[in-house]
Formats: sequence, C-alpha cells, structure tokens
Amino acid sequence: MTERYVRELHEVDETQIAVVGGKGAHLGGLSRIDGVRVPDGFCVTTDAFRRISAQAPSLEDRLDELSRSGPDDREAIRTLSAQIRRTVEGIAVPDDLVAAISSALARLGEGAAYAVRSSATAEDLPTASFAGQQDTYLNVVGTDEVLRHVSRCWASLFTERAVTYRQRNGIDHRKVRMAVVVQRMVVPHASGILFTADPVTGNRTVATVDAGFGLGEALVSGLVNPDVFKVRHGEVVARTIATKQRAVHALPAGGTRVVDVGSPRRDEPSLTDAQVLRLVQLGRRIEAHFGRPQDIEWCLVDDGFHIVQSRPITTLFPVPEAGDRENHVYVSVGHQQMMTDPMRPLGLSVWQLTAMAPMHEAGGRLFVDVIRRLASPASRAGLLDIVGRGDPLVRDALETVLDRGDFIPSLPDPAPGWPAAGGRPAPVATDPAVVTELIERSQASLATLERDIRTKTGPALFDFLLETFEEHRRVLGDPLSLQVIMAGMEATWWLNDNLREWLGEKNAADTLTLSAPGNITSEMGLALLDVADVIRPLPEVVAFLKGVEDEGFMEKLTSIPGGTEARKALAEYFDRYGMRCVGEIDITRPRWRERPSTLVPLILDHVRNSGPGAAGRRFAQGRRRAQEKEQDVLSRLRALPDGDRKADETKRMIDRVRTFIGYREYPKYDVVSRYFLYKQALLGEAERLVRAGVVPEEEDVFYLTFQEFHDVVRSHRVDDELIRRRKDAFRSYHALTPPRVLTSEGEMVSGRYRRDDVPAGALAGLPVSAGTVEGRARVVLDMAQADLEAGDILVTTFTDPSWSPLFVAIAGLVTEVGGLMTHGAVIAREYGLPAVVGVAQATRLIRDGQRIRVHGTDGYVEVLS
Repeated sequence: MTERYVRELHEVDETQIAVVGGKGAHLGGLSRIDGVRVPDGFCVTTDAFRRISAQAPSLEDRLDELSRSGPDDREAIRTLSAQIRRTVEGIAVPDDLVAAISSALARLGEGAAYAVRSSATAEDLPTASFAGQQDTYLNVVGTDEVLRHVSRCWASLFTERAVTYRQRNGIDHRKVRMAVVVQRMVVPHASGILFTADPVTGNRTVATVDAGFGLGEALVSGLVNPDVFKVRHGEVVARTIATKQRAVHALPAGGTRVVDVGSPRRDEPSLTDAQVLRLVQLGRRIEAHFGRPQDIEWCLVDDGFHIVQSRPITTLFPVPEAGDRENHVYVSVGHQQMMTDPMRPLGLSVWQLTAMAPMHEAGGRLFVDVIRRLASPASRAGLLDIVGRGDPLVRDALETVLDRGDFIPSLPDPAPGWPAAGGRPAPVATDPAVVTELIERSQASLATLERDIRTKTGPALFDFLLETFEEHRRVLGDPLSLQVIMAGMEATWWLNDNLREWLGEKNAADTLTLSAPGNITSEMGLALLDVADVIRPLPEVVAFLKGVEDEGFMEKLTSIPGGTEARKALAEYFDRYGMRCVGEIDITRPRWRERPSTLVPLILDHVRNSGPGAAGRRFAQGRRRAQEKEQDVLSRLRALPDGDRKADETKRMIDRVRTFIGYREYPKYDVVSRYFLYKQALLGEAERLVRAGVVPEEEDVFYLTFQEFHDVVRSHRVDDELIRRRKDAFRSYHALTPPRVLTSEGEMVSGRYRRDDVPAGALAGLPVSAGTVEGRARVVLDMAQADLEAGDILVTTFTDPSWSPLFVAIAGLVTEVGGLMTHGAVIAREYGLPAVVGVAQATRLIRDGQRIRVHGTDGYVEVLS
C-alpha cells in the first residue's frame, strides 16, 4: 500500500506527472541533476486523491455542473468550487493512507518542519504553468498538521482561481488529479525567483534574478519589492537594489510571520554578485536538463542554493528553429497579412508551400528571416523603406536591433528579391487592359485547377497538389502582377509625398483613391448591401434569419414566403465570395460557404441600418468626391510656380493610382479561391480516413502538416498522441502575443512611434485613411458577434479582407495591427472611413461603448470622457 500512495522524490522524474503531478515530477527531475540540491521529501500520489474522491459520490455531479458553467460565470464558479472544497476537506483520510504518510514523515524526521505543496497533473506544463493557482503551506509541524494540510492541498484543486484558469485553457476538471509534495523546510538567508530568460523581453541570453531576505513568500505575495539582477554571458549587466522593509520568517512551533528588516540591512543587496552568477550557472544547468527556459524558485542556506521548484516559462514566445548558432532577425508574416492568430499545422505548412519566400514557424505563426538584407547597406535601406511605409513599428523594431551594433553581421549583398521602394513607379503602361489581362490569366488558371483537382484522390491528390503549388507560386510571382501592384503603391506614395510638399496637405491620396474601380474586396462589402436590399422587403425572411442557429438555414429558406428570392441572392453572393473568412490565410479556417450563418448578423445590421440602393449611392458618392478632389488639387497646383508641370505630373499619377490600386486586392482573392479548392479536396481525403476508422474526426487532419497528412493517406496509420499534443499546443498559442520582430535570442521587439505630435492621453497609431470622426466605439473580436449601429467606430485587433462587409456599416476604424497598404487600410480609403491602425492594445485601452474620436489624417485616437 505504501508504494501506491507515497513516492520518495528521488524515485520520480519529469515523466511521471500522472503519478505525482507537475511540481512533484519536476522536483524529482531536479534531484537527479548533478550539483542541484533539492530539500528531501516525498509525494502523496494521485492514487491517494483518486481514492479520496471516490468517497464522495456527489463530487462527480458537481464537477459536471461546474463544467457546464463558462469561465465568466463567476457566481456559479464561486459557489460550486466552495462546495467541492468543503466536501474534499471533510473526507476522513483512510487509516492505510495515514500510515503511509506517517511512515514517510518518520523517515525524514517527525519533529521537523515541512512545506506541504499542491502538485496537480495540469501544472508546470510547457503550455500552462498554473503558477499560484493551487495552495502551498509553509513550516507545517507535526504529523496531524501535515495530514490536515494534505487535505487542504487536495481541496485547493478547486479554488475559484484554479477552476477559472482551467476553463480558460480548455482543461477538463474531471481529468485533473492532485498529488501533494511534502518537503523538509529549509530556513533561508535569502530566497527568490530565477528566470533563465528575460520574462519581459523574452531574451534567452538574459537571466533575471529576483531576491529578498527570508522566505520567498514575501516576494510572491507582493509584500516587498525584490532586488533585481540581470545577467548576460556570465556578467551582471544591471542591478536594482530595493528597500526591503519586511521579510517572512518561519516560527519554531510552526507557521510563519512577517518581521521588520532593520536599517541599514534593508538597503543592502540580498545576494552578492558572485552568488548571483553562481545561481544563474545553476539555472542554466537546470534549463539544459528540461530543454526550455525555466522559472526557478530558490533558497540560499549557509551560502548554498537549494532549489524548491522549477517550471517552464509559458509566457515566452517560442523561437523559430534555425538549426545553427547564427544570429537571425525574424519579421512577422501575420502582421503583414492581417492575421496574427495562431494557425494549425496544416495551415502553416500549406502557406509555407505556396509562399514566395522561405518562412519559419514559431508559436503557430510564420516569420521571414531578414538578417541578410539588414547586413548589407545596399539592401538595408530598401528593406527599411518599404517596411517603414507599410508599418513604421516594424521599421523602428528593426532599427532598434541595428542600433545595438553587435547583433547584425556584415554579409555580402543578397540576391534580388525585395522591390526597391521610392523613386519612380514601376515601368508599366497606365492601361486598364493590363489589369484585365492579369485577371483573365488568373481566372483561366483557376478554372484549370478546379477541373483537374476533381479527378484526383488518395496519394495522387497530394502529388498533384505539390505540382499545383508550383503554379500557385507562378501566378503569385507573375512579374507583370508585381509591377502593377508596385505601380499603384508607388503612385500613392508619390502623391502623398509631393502634395504634402507642394500644398501642405497630408494623405491627399486617401480621397483621390475613393471608389477606385476593380477592387474585389470593396466590391464584396458593397455586394452584401445588395443582398440586404433583397431581404429587407421580406418580413418573414427577416424574422426567420433573426432565429438562425445552425448551418442548415439556406435550405429551410425555400419554405418561407420570399425565401426563394432571398436564398438566390445569398447563393450568388457565396458563389462569388464564399471562399473567404476571418483568418483566411489559414486553410483550416471555416469558410463562409461552409459556415454561412457567420454573415447573418451582418446582413440583419445592413437591413436595419441602410436603405435601398445604398451600395450604388455609396460608390457613386466616393467617385464624385475623388473627382472633386482631383479638380481641386490640379487647380491649386497650377497656381504655383512651375504649376503646369506639377499639375500634369500629378494628373498622370492620379490616373495611374486609380487604374492600378484596385488590383492590389486581387492576388489575395486568387490565393483564397485556390485555397478553397485545395481544402475541399483535402477534406474529401479526411472524410475517407474517418470512414476507414483511421481518425475519429475530419478536422483531426488539420493538426498534421501537409507531408504528414500525405503519409497517413498512404499508410492509413496515424500518431494519435501527436495530434493530441498538437491540439494542446495550438490551444496554448492563443495566449501568446506575436511580436512584430523576433530575434534568434528570443527577444521580442515591438517598435514604437517616435512622435511628438500626439496629444497627451491619446493613443498613437498609423494614419491610413484621412478624416476625423467621433462616435461610439464597438470593440469587436469576433465578426459574427458584431452588433453595429450607424455611426459606430469599429475597434478590433486586425482586419483581413473578410471584414470588409462590416466597413459599409461603420463610420471609422481602429486596429491594433496594420500598415499603410494592408487590406483594412486599402478598403478604409476606398470607403472614405477615417482609420488609424497599429494602435497598441487598442481593444484593451478602449472599452466597448465609449465615445472616441479617430484622427485618421494625423494618426491618433482620443478616448472622450
């Protein structure tokens, strides 16, 4: 029986989380590392907890009820968790379990003091630390007290904070078990926490030591500010010595108390530099053992360090695996593509296989390594110019890395690839026929793909797709297409730069590009207004759509008066745009055609907020404003010295931008159209795997890379454990915020606006669409949950093309992510919406319903009282 309920620490290691929980398993692993001292102790195993739980039949019912409550249902969680804790603490510990624990205590010394610590199976994991969620009790003296506190640790599995944390991380309460660690107390001179990577910047070469006098509880509880030491490459590079007025000490009879620290000791460092360096060396050994940066709790006793806990630092953004020891500088692809959410493995690998440049994965996101372009002065200027025009924060982040002087090597010039920014527009004639030719080429290629892909199944489909990806990249990299895109962008830059110099006018191109022809994304938003026009005069259809709860509503429409007409309008819309969705660069995301109910709330908003013919009126109004702006600009230019030349050149640029800027959105439409065909074919294979019993659900294949999926189709064998791990990792990636720039040292560099023209208290951002608007902020994180009224200002994290149908219902736009030429900015200009993007933490700093003023010309947002 003893073997079942108690394990000595030296008997376990990090592979035995299911037996002794995360903390116990890591302590066991620590005790096996040469030179690492861990206080003696034992673990009361999860079998003991399982036995205790079995003595309370009502526990399962309460856990079921708890699982049905949401993470924001605070009252239900508070009530149910308190009931469960009382139940667990009230269960008598069986005699044989008492005997097992008592025997273990006798081996360590019955009169000693102990730390009794919770150790759950969902704790200290690479994806979820659970730090501070369950309970620890220090300086517990006597067998009866140890047993009582073991019961309290079992019950702490159901603290309100632990329950909420599990629900937010998608962890099933019924699958978590609690072990308890019992260790001999050490009475330290000093204690604290060592992070083997900087927890703020993420830099893996910088270790941070927080230290204070006495027990670490003073630091953990926030009772005192710690001394902070930063160590890099074996040297203390920064130190902050706090005034430590209090410390927590152990009492001889048990328990702890807060004591005052006298002067001058309170202002002395709690560790010497030599001790700090020795501790960091120890930390590096522990980090190497566990294979990832660690958050380590330590105690200093008689000039020797004891380690009382080590867990992974789960808040660090992962570093792409480069397979070398060279320096790298990674720029986020998601910030350019307006999709900073994590992607599943199939989505990541398909994007990599179809992209124009090599990409690296980390944290479910993609990055491009730009270090070679930064290393050469010849390519550096062009890179900084083009990324700076798109997103000044990326440029600032890259310049921050460059300014350090010792990270970027000196390398020969890279091969051509990045287009040069600035200067004259690309050499392509200002002829609408060029755009027509490009679109016809794209449509012909897409029609061939649609015809041929239907004939492929099994391994032959994957071979066909690999060949198709070559054609995908050829279309995407068509030199004429790239010239047209650059011509439109450079004409925009030319207009903004020169009209500001000549007329003192900011962002003049924003008005000159209103209702530019041929923009597939802005047409998509206006087309949904036309759908609303069909539905608005059909009251039975409107009432039916208000109650839509599933994806079968399209078929049910035909039984409702007017439903056939409404269904036809919807079907035509989905035929043209149904391949789109939020986060559409991830092939695994559900498309509108797969989940048509996504657009129903937005259609109803349009029915309520707009009138018949709104799409045509809006487009005509924008075109009229652009024409009036053109005449105004040209007449003012002609009044200047050398005005005729300036006006003629400006007219050529206006014609150029209006001819080409709409095409900017078409390549993305082509890519997403191809993705939908790829996805339909791949889901056909997934369906066959489900029928064959290889995988339980079609979407399980989303957690395989393209090559792994290919292998499973060939072999009809799948690694279920791999899929489970990938699902856990994907869920954890949602808690990470991807940086704009990431170095191979793990440092996250976000960049900042270096401006002095933003009023105090305003939120700085990038001006991308001119004008000023004031209105109610609607903070929307899920497009399907938008509930908009006329005059609302949309505040969100990012907007890819799928958000465009919302733009016709709002008065302004604020996003956390974006650049001058990203999709949201382009469409905001098309519709004449004042817009500011790249506003850090906008969805947190602006509350839903607040009144805000968006300064789209100057690039800042005011939150009004």
